[in-house]
Amino acid sequence: MPMSDYYYCFYQSPIGKLLLAGDANHLHLIHFETSKTNLAPHSDWQLKPEIFRHAIEQLAEYFAGQRKTFSIPYMLCGTDFQKTVLQQVAKIAYGKTAAYSDIAQQINNPKAVRAVGMANATNALPIIVPCHRVIGKNGVLTGFAGGLPLKQQLLDLEAQFS
Repeated sequence: MPMSDYYYCFYQSPIGKLLLAGDANHLHLIHFETSKTNLAPHSDWQLKPEIFRHAIEQLAEYFAGQRKTFSIPYMLCGTDFQKTVLQQVAKIAYGKTAAYSDIAQQINNPKAVRAVGMANATNALPIIVPCHRVIGKNGVLTGFAGGLPLKQQLLDLEAQFS
């Protein structure tokens, strides 16, 4: 896909500024400003907030406790294994959590706990694909692109409206 067909916008959410990016039909990326990696729009991406109108509406509803699932068309990137893991993560219900070992069991690869963790870390669509709901087996919060305080904030938000 030519990058000239790639669009972006910023959304000032209750958890900070989010960068949204994708093509005309699919959301590909949500990036937190609190992320350890700084991601800015590429010079050949086009600023087109109207393309992300539905994504922004649904994210706003999520933050207001009015939406528990998303119907935004999105595209997962990565290897087949990474996509399998992220598809399973996408099934974790609002307000619930799952351990990495649970995900490994669900994809019929119980010894792949570390690989599940690495695949979860590749998630370019946090919140939509709720990687914040994946925790350590002992209930401890583990890595999150936006930082552990933000992960806890998202879990607390969902607990408040569950």
